[in-house]
Amino acid sequence: MPKLACVAGEPSGDLLAAPVLSALNQIPDMSGLEVYGVGGPRMQAEGMRSDWPMETLSVRGYVEAIKQLPAILKLRKELIQNLLNEGRPDVYLGIDAPDFNLGVELELRKAGIPTLHFVSPSIWAWRAGRIKKISQAVERMLCIFPFETEIYDKAGVASTYVGHPLASEIPLEPNIQQAREKICHHLKLQKSSLEGLVIAVLPGSRGSEIELIAPVFFETMQLLTERLKGQKLHFLIPVATPHLREPLEHLLLKTKNTTPDVQIHLLDGMADEVLEASDVVLIASGTATLQAALWKKPMVISYKVPWLTAQIMKRQGYLPYVGLPNILCGEFVVPEFLQDDATPEKLANALQEWLEHPVKVAELKERFAKMHETLRRPTGLLVAQAVAQTIANNRNKQVSA
Repeated sequence: MPKLACVAGEPSGDLLAAPVLSALNQIPDMSGLEVYGVGGPRMQAEGMRSDWPMETLSVRGYVEAIKQLPAILKLRKELIQNLLNEGRPDVYLGIDAPDFNLGVELELRKAGIPTLHFVSPSIWAWRAGRIKKISQAVERMLCIFPFETEIYDKAGVASTYVGHPLASEIPLEPNIQQAREKICHHLKLQKSSLEGLVIAVLPGSRGSEIELIAPVFFETMQLLTERLKGQKLHFLIPVATPHLREPLEHLLLKTKNTTPDVQIHLLDGMADEVLEASDVVLIASGTATLQAALWKKPMVISYKVPWLTAQIMKRQGYLPYVGLPNILCGEFVVPEFLQDDATPEKLANALQEWLEHPVKVAELKERFAKMHETLRRPTGLLVAQAVAQTIANNRNKQVSA
C-alpha cells in the first residue's frame, strides 16, 4: 500500500492541499493510498489522518512563533522520529509552512525519503538565502506562480509550475446577486436585505491578526458608516475559524455601542461568498488577497505585526509590496497600508477612492481577469501526478536495489 506523509501548517495550506488529495484518489495506481501527518478539516474530509493538531503550527511572525516554539519543536521532533521509523512514507509532501517543513524535509531527504514541497517560500520577496537550504531539502519544488520556476532553474533545483488551485475553483465571472442571496439565506434575512453597498472585511485567520488589525478594521467600518450616512452600507466579515468568533463578537458589540446604525454581519466561513457578493474589500495581507483578486474585486490591503517582527522583516525585504495582487502584477495596483500607516482614516479614504472611481475599478478587473487566466491550471491533478510519479520512481529504485 503506497504511503504519503504531508504537513499543512495553517488553514490556507489545508485549502491548497485538499484538491491534491481528491485528485490522488482518482489515480488508479494510488488505490489504497495511506495519507497521514498534519492537516485540517478539508484534508481530513479527503481521507487524510491528521496525527497532530494543525493549530499548533498556525502562527505568523517571529515574535508569535517564539511563544509557540516549544510546542512546534516537540511536534517536529515527534513527526520526524515517526516518519523515519514506523511511519516511513514513500514520499513526503510539505504544503507551504516553510519554516517547519524545510527542516522536516532536510532530515527525511538525508534518510533517503523523497521530498516534494508545494508552494514555494517567498524567496523572491525576502530571505533569498533560503534557496541553499531548499536545494538540500527539496527534491522538487511545486510552484504556484509562473515566474518562480526560473529562480529555481538558476539555483539548480527541479521545479514544476502547477498553477494556483484557487484559480480553478473560483469562476472567471462572479455572480454578485446569487452570492448575496446565499448570504441572506445563511443569515436568515430577506433577499433584498443586502441592497446598497456591500463591503467585505477580512481581518485574517489567526488570533494574532485579529488582535492587531481587527480593531482598526472595526474603526474603519464605523468611520465609513458615519461618512456615508446617505447610503446603505453592509459590512460582511467571514469568520475563518470558530475560535475567532468570540474576539470578533466582542469588537462588534463595542462598535455597536458607539455607532448603533452600523450594519456588520459575522458569517461562519463563507469567505468566497462574501468576496463574490462585495463591491469593495478591506483585507489583511495573505492568501485571501489573491482570492479577492480572482473574484475581480477592488481592495485595500492592510497589515500589522509586532514591532520587532516588522523590524526583522524590513531588514530582509526585497519587494516594495506585500500583497499578492501587487506582487503578481509587479506594481501597486491596489493600495497597501502597513504598520503605523494602517489607520482608520487612511483605510476609509482608500475604500472611498474605489467606490467613487468606477473607471479605475473596471481597469483593475480587467487586470485581474488576465491574472486569473495565467494562474488557471489543473493544480490538484498536477501536484497529485508529481506525488504519484515520485512514489513510482521510489518503488522502482527499491525493486532494482
